Amino acid sequence: MLLESINSPSDLKKLKQEQLPDLAEEVRKFLLETVSVTGGHLGSNLGTVELSIALHYCFNSPNDKIIWDVGHQAYTHKILTGRRDRFATQRQYHGISGFPKRCESEHDAFGVGHSSTSISAGLGMAAASCLDGKRNHSIAVIGDGSLTGGMAFEALNQAGHLKKNLIVILNDNEMSISKNVGALSAFISRKMTGRYYRDLKKEMQVLLKNVPAFGTDILQFARRAENSLKGFLTPGSLFEALGFDYLGPLDGHDLSQLVDVFNNISELDGPLLVHVMTTKGKGYKPAEDTPSKYHGVGIFDVATGKGGAKPAVKSYTDLFGETLMQLAAEDPKIIAITAAMPDGTGLNQFSQRFPERFFDVGIAEQHAMAFAAGLAADGFRPVTAIYSTFVQRAYDQVFHDICLQKLPVTIAMDRAGLVGDDGPTHHGAFDLSYLRHLPGITVMAPKDENELRHLLKTAIYSGLPMALRYPRGAGYGVDLDQDLKCLEIGKGEQLLDGSDLMIIAIGSTVYPALQAADALRLKGISAGVVNARFVKPLDADLIMDVARRTGRIVTVEENALQGGFGSAVLELLNDNALQDVKVRRIGIPDHYIEQGSQAQLRKDVGIDAEGITLAVLEFVK
Repeated sequence: MLLESINSPSDLKKLKQEQLPDLAEEVRKFLLETVSVTGGHLGSNLGTVELSIALHYCFNSPNDKIIWDVGHQAYTHKILTGRRDRFATQRQYHGISGFPKRCESEHDAFGVGHSSTSISAGLGMAAASCLDGKRNHSIAVIGDGSLTGGMAFEALNQAGHLKKNLIVILNDNEMSISKNVGALSAFISRKMTGRYYRDLKKEMQVLLKNVPAFGTDILQFARRAENSLKGFLTPGSLFEALGFDYLGPLDGHDLSQLVDVFNNISELDGPLLVHVMTTKGKGYKPAEDTPSKYHGVGIFDVATGKGGAKPAVKSYTDLFGETLMQLAAEDPKIIAITAAMPDGTGLNQFSQRFPERFFDVGIAEQHAMAFAAGLAADGFRPVTAIYSTFVQRAYDQVFHDICLQKLPVTIAMDRAGLVGDDGPTHHGAFDLSYLRHLPGITVMAPKDENELRHLLKTAIYSGLPMALRYPRGAGYGVDLDQDLKCLEIGKGEQLLDGSDLMIIAIGSTVYPALQAADALRLKGISAGVVNARFVKPLDADLIMDVARRTGRIVTVEENALQGGFGSAVLELLNDNALQDVKVRRIGIPDHYIEQGSQAQLRKDVGIDAEGITLAVLEFVK
């Protein structure tokens, strides 16, 4: 077993080049065996096995900086850099992260989790190396999907201008380029990066410059001829225009080809873009046949490719998608928008049923929001379905393009709160805080899946900027009303009366609050429960009434405490001269929460039924 001998990139370099394909097969088998037990990002990592091996075989990490965009394709990188023995803990509670993380290894040059950041970070590192007088490489590995993010092109534009020693590896697993053109381009790229060709090219340039009268003209003609040949045979004219030398496309699973080109470019200066074509799910037929299904997987059987049994209760995501279809069937003005996540946001069936009213804008959340604003300005009812953590990337568009203009865009924020195994880059822990202070926006969260359906209709027909947040995972299995109604904006509901204190909860914390109230009653404490529904506007009358009656308020939220729902309640009480009311806020503390199951993480931060009960007992004492 070659893999068992690899504990660092230096061990990898001891192998002969002809051994690398065998190592790649061992890595693929190891990935399948491990991810089938732990879950994780499978398809993208099976596709980058050879690419990862070639990078570490030819370059010298950590001196050379390898930056993985998004990072969900860096499993082989982790395995080759000393984490093979801990790999079974990836994405597990107290285990290693599913993404590169600076504090985890010196080989993780940059912490990632969101897309389109690698070229910017890599260019920063290349500039830093230049300023320090170092001679090393910065290598940004970015997928073709991440190039739909405008930040990637902003970085490419500056990199071409600065002319720093930056290498961009474009991992292309979607574009269709014929095999014969790809093979010819790969041959040309290897020849054009070879030492003999480069030395000859430099000598010819010097020679022609010194030819009297006609030398400069001949040199310019030669350059045009070279560029025309490369432009005819390769799809790299865009990158050449941005100031990059373009190489490829290369077969991302041909280790011999990758090693040859990587060894050659390690001696080149200036910004380079190497176009590498890979296959998602490479080597595992179920993943190759249906790559979207195997992008992120739970536990599954390797032999059959089948996962565990689906939960009996539908997820919030599925019910959101079904409800939006129900409403869209009655209203041709309803539009659905997502940012490269039709599966993850429950919009797949919508896209098939209403293809002319469905838009996947790619990994471009900023554009998604402004695009929705344009639709709303012309009389449509757009709904943008984006994970809470990714709405952060479009904050200015929510402010400037939607709220400032009072445009009726519904922002449906899936995966709000603690999402589990993906960890701190993906927890939707801040949306209540960063949205509620924007003038004109309504921010709300349902207590269960039935209320989600009503709040979605409320948002779409409000005529206002609306943000609806809901958690990852299954609902509670409550009965669903078939007739949808618009709820009164800014009105909560008291679910349980109490004389000692009132627990005011929002969204996913309402049911745990009810369970805590039952437990407290057994201990002689009368705790009422309010389902706030709305973070902005708050139900001021209801909250002030229960505050005056009980004198004690406990707020509960699955959001950062700083500036969140509890803070809004405190502001309300202060502004209405109710400072004597005692308040205890429960929510996510002021630090990043690591990965783990949702249940475990909610327990850790004290927003499950047991945590709320203990906090109330301490509060009343």
